[in-house]
Amino acid sequence: MSHVETELNSQPECWTRVAGLAEGHKAALPAAGERVAIVGCGTSWFMAQAAAALRERSGQGETDAFAASEFPAGRRYDRVIALTRSGTTTEVLELLAALRGTVRTTAITGDPETPIRTAADDLVVLDFADEKSVVQTRFATTALTLLRAHLGLHTEQAVADARTALAEPLPEGLVECGQFTFLGRGWTVGLANEAALKMREASLSWTEAYPAMEYRHGPISVTTTGTATWMLGEAPDGLSEQVAATGALWIEGRLDPLAELVRAQRLAVAVAARSALDPDQPRHLTRSVILDAN
Repeated sequence: MSHVETELNSQPECWTRVAGLAEGHKAALPAAGERVAIVGCGTSWFMAQAAAALRERSGQGETDAFAASEFPAGRRYDRVIALTRSGTTTEVLELLAALRGTVRTTAITGDPETPIRTAADDLVVLDFADEKSVVQTRFATTALTLLRAHLGLHTEQAVADARTALAEPLPEGLVECGQFTFLGRGWTVGLANEAALKMREASLSWTEAYPAMEYRHGPISVTTTGTATWMLGEAPDGLSEQVAATGALWIEGRLDPLAELVRAQRLAVAVAARSALDPDQPRHLTRSVILDAN
């Protein structure tokens, strides 16, 4: 079994553990009413998108999400949260250095024995969710579960659904599809973006992601027999029928959306296996992007 398979299978246990730790990290996480930015790179950026949407929707305060390299200089926040599994990503470290002394910063990481240890004002360590794999699975969803629990939005049903996502077979015909589109609404747009990234990284698949209501404004044109459209969360009225009319395979998100992401991770591994690819050796990728200062 690959590292990524082993790690994605451990997610229910990681979620349960981190939910129990949320109260202890309260001081390092945003208080209600604070204006917050959440930043990251790659997978962490997509988790930031989901967390920001959840926080705003719950009435906790204005919350933005940015790729670390695109943080708007000069914009005022009460706290900036950086998601960084490795603690070594160049853009995150450079941003935290630039923000030092101007805004309170928190880093959520899997490895405290890295430069992130002194880069942020507060540090939340999820070392039990760290990974050997290049392709992120459990660290990303565990970090998001921490933030969901901090907002009072985590439930045991999410954990139960994750177990279901790991146990049930994938929908018939899904692995054989030649193109995959993931859709979300609100906080699940970030999850859709992440599902698509997993497919690209692990299986080199042609994959796209959109807000569900935007899908009909052009992207549906690639949908046809032999493609799949997967909805994470509740679908807009009539969309499943429109996809079915194209001949494509429609996948309804029945589980907690974060558990649906676990199913998508499994799909990425399954498609990689079908294509004789090693998901632990994704093309052109490394576990952390560290840029040469020269």
